[in-house]
Amino acid sequence: MSPHAHGSTSKLESTTEARVSCNQPPPIIFGTSALGNLFQELDDQTKQGIVAQWFQSCGKQVAADSAGKYGAGLALESMAASLKTLNIDPDQVLISNKLGWRRVPLKTPEPTFEPGAWVNLKYDAVQDISYDGILRCYEQGCELLDPYVPQWVSVHDPDEYLAAACSSKEREERMEDILGAYRALGELREAGRVTAIGVGSKDWRVSQEICEQCTLDWVMLATSLTIYTHSPEVLAFVEQCHRDSIRVVNSAVFHSGFLTGGNHFDYREVVGNCESDRKLIHYREKFETVCRSHNVSPAQACVSFGMSPPGVDAIALNSSRASRVEENVSLVQTSLPDKFWSAMKDAGMIDSQYPYVAS
Repeated sequence: MSPHAHGSTSKLESTTEARVSCNQPPPIIFGTSALGNLFQELDDQTKQGIVAQWFQSCGKQVAADSAGKYGAGLALESMAASLKTLNIDPDQVLISNKLGWRRVPLKTPEPTFEPGAWVNLKYDAVQDISYDGILRCYEQGCELLDPYVPQWVSVHDPDEYLAAACSSKEREERMEDILGAYRALGELREAGRVTAIGVGSKDWRVSQEICEQCTLDWVMLATSLTIYTHSPEVLAFVEQCHRDSIRVVNSAVFHSGFLTGGNHFDYREVVGNCESDRKLIHYREKFETVCRSHNVSPAQACVSFGMSPPGVDAIALNSSRASRVEENVSLVQTSLPDKFWSAMKDAGMIDSQYPYVAS
């Protein structure tokens, strides 16, 4: 862990001392997008049941990943409400809050961000990435989480922010916004208000670009290091993070649940009416066939693969049902036999040169 992860005065050290140990995350980090009504609305009792199961399955120390974008702050709000009802001490939970989206009043029939993804929201969200903007997002996140606080923070979706640029000049300007946001986060870390800063991005190349310009403590990958997609380039990036003592958290290894039987792949619905959809469906059918022949569940395969590279410290798993939480915890402890991985390579389901399974 970077030396920057600690407070700089004795007063700040005393307030963060109990949380410093949380900088080593447990192998599972609980995702919270379901608490923000992703794809379906969950009632408060169901959400509380999910949070309660975190502690029943993991004991006293739990890590959870959230974001102001999840349900326009609803995930943060629901998590805090559940933690308070359950009388969870703030020191028992490591909270990662990905910053860059801020709750605003809802002025249209449906929220304007990620149409179709979030259900029955009372607020909208806007992107706010800059030095001042990221501090606004941080403060709002603290208000929604009160009395809990985020120990890990990052800039959320910087890849999408950069991709919205219409010219190389605008991309440079947007990158300056991102670097300004990281300057603000670095100041929060130096002041002891957070213990670690990182980046959460679907495009690992943007995370790599930011790592080269900022001192980060962790990187969260999303949809880029999975059983379905795992390029040599992303593996080299993970190896570099490992050498630089930057923790790597892998996430979205089910591709929005598609690889475990869901209807969405990376936040879009798969209906089978185009070549790309048919390719995905064909892959899943072959994947399920290999899994059945070796008595392995697709979820086990996805998680085990996602955890296989050295340098991946943890995996983020999301569940919309409390009954699945314990199963998710068991997934990170499952080791699959080489004969399964060899069969996956023989079937062309994973790269035959992938070095970390059946090598």
